[in-house]
Amino acid sequence: MKILVCLDLDSFDFEIFSIMNKKLKIVSVASEVHPFSKSGGLADVARSLPKALKRLGHDVVVITPFYAQIINIKEYGLKPIYENVDLEIDKENSVKINYWKGYLMEGLPIYFIESGQYFSKKKELYGSQHENRRFYLFDLAALKLLTLLKFEADIIHCHDWHTGLIPELLQKQFKESSVLKNSKTIFTIHNLAFQLGHNWWEMPLEKKDDGRKALPKFSSPDIENINFAKRAILNADVINAVSEQYAQEILTPKFGQDLHRILENNKQKLFGIINGIDHFEYNPATDPGLAKNYSIDSFYFKKQNKEALQKYFKLPVKPEIPLLAMASRISEQKGFELLIKILETLLKRNLQLIIAGDGEKKYLNIISKLQKKYPKKLSLKPFEQKGETSIYAGSDLLLLPSRFEPCGLNQLYALRYGCIPVVHSIGGLADTVEDFNPKTQQGNGFIFKIYHEYNLLIAVARAIETFQYKEVWKKIINNGMKISSSWEIPAKKYVELYKKALKK
Repeated sequence: MKILVCLDLDSFDFEIFSIMNKKLKIVSVASEVHPFSKSGGLADVARSLPKALKRLGHDVVVITPFYAQIINIKEYGLKPIYENVDLEIDKENSVKINYWKGYLMEGLPIYFIESGQYFSKKKELYGSQHENRRFYLFDLAALKLLTLLKFEADIIHCHDWHTGLIPELLQKQFKESSVLKNSKTIFTIHNLAFQLGHNWWEMPLEKKDDGRKALPKFSSPDIENINFAKRAILNADVINAVSEQYAQEILTPKFGQDLHRILENNKQKLFGIINGIDHFEYNPATDPGLAKNYSIDSFYFKKQNKEALQKYFKLPVKPEIPLLAMASRISEQKGFELLIKILETLLKRNLQLIIAGDGEKKYLNIISKLQKKYPKKLSLKPFEQKGETSIYAGSDLLLLPSRFEPCGLNQLYALRYGCIPVVHSIGGLADTVEDFNPKTQQGNGFIFKIYHEYNLLIAVARAIETFQYKEVWKKIINNGMKISSSWEIPAKKYVELYKKALKK
C-alpha cells in the first residue's frame, strides 16, 4: 500500500524542519567532570550527560578547568593543543592560558583550560577568595577556545553558577564572532543556593548585583560581587532545573534563594528535567567494587555485601537486623538537623546506622558522642568515592531527609542497587521516589511530606517494620530495581530543550 503525503510548501517551515532533524553540535561546560575532578553530583552529570548525547549521535565536546594539583596528565593521556594564548579579558587586563585535550570516551573530546595563577595552586576545587575572578576567566576562556577550534556550536550548555557569565559574554564580547554568532545557550540550575563564589545571603544589600550593569574590570574588587546565576537567568536562551518539582519550587520565596521573582519573570523559558545515572558504571551485576556481584534475579548475593559493609564499619555482622545508611555531606540542607533530634531514639531500636561523610562540626560532634555510646549500632567514617557503591549494595535503607534537594543522585544509585530510600518529599526526591502502599504493593521507598523530626521518625519506623516482612520487602526492592534511571530518556529531553532554544 502506498501512502501519499501532501505538503503545503508555501506554509511549510523548512527552518524548523531542519532544526528538528539535524545532528546538533553541543558544548558542555562545567567546573568539574568525573573522573578528572569531583566534589559532588555535578561532576557525575557533567560526565554522563555528554556521553548519553554522544550515543544519540550528536557532536559533543566538553570544557572544564585544568586543576593542576588534581588532574594527572599521564594517567588520562592529556595533550597540549594551544599554549601561551593571550586571553584579552577587557581593555586593561589579559591573561596567558593553555589548553589541553583528552577524551571522555571514544569520539568525545574534553578540553581543559589551564591557568597557573587561577587553577593550579590548590588541591581543592573551590574555596579561593577570588572565586568569581577564577570563573569569569574560565567562562571567557571557554568561548575563546571554541573560536580557536572553529567549533560552530548550536548549543552551549552551561552547568551551574560557575558558567553563568557565558550567555552574557556570548551576546556581548562574542556577538561579532563568525564561529559563535548562531550559538544558543542553556543554563542548568543544579542548586540555586550557589549563585557566585561565596554565600549570596552574606552580601550587603548595597553591593548586590542587579544583573544588568556592565561587568566590572577584571582587576576590580567589584568582580567578587557579580551574581553569575542571576546573569545566566537573564541572558540564557533556556533555563532548566534538575527536576520538574525543583523547577516549580524555585519560583517560590521558600526555595527561590532570593531569585524567585526574576525566575517568575522568566518562567516561559524555565523547564525541569530529572537527572539520570550511568547504568554502565552503576551496575551491581558488574561493579568491581562489590564484595559479590548480583542482579535482580540473584539478589540473595546482596547479603554478602551487607556482611562486608558491617565488617568495614566495625559493626556486628547481623544479617537479620536492618542496616540504614547516610552517604552525603553532613549539613543542615541534607536533613541532619532533623536526624540529630531523633538519633538516640532510633539507636534504641533494633537497627544499625552507618554515616559516610564529613561536614559541619556541630553535627559531627553529636554523632561522634553517640557512636561511643552505641558502638554496636552507629558508625561514622569519612566518605570515600571508591567505596560509595558498596554502601548501596550492603545497606537495606538509605536515609535522605533533605530540607531541599534539587535532584539528588543518591536515591537513584540506591534504587539501582536494591537499597530502599527514606526521603523527604521535595525536589527530585519527590520526582523519583514513590511511597510504598502495602495495599497495592506499589512504591519503591518511604516518604514523609512535612519537614519535622517526628515525621522522619515515623517514616523510618514504617520502613524498619516493613523490613520484617521478607516477601513484602522483596517486592519493594523489585519495584525499585526495575525502574530505569539511565541517562537515555533525560538526554532525549535535553535534545528537545536544545531545539526549543534554536527555534527562538
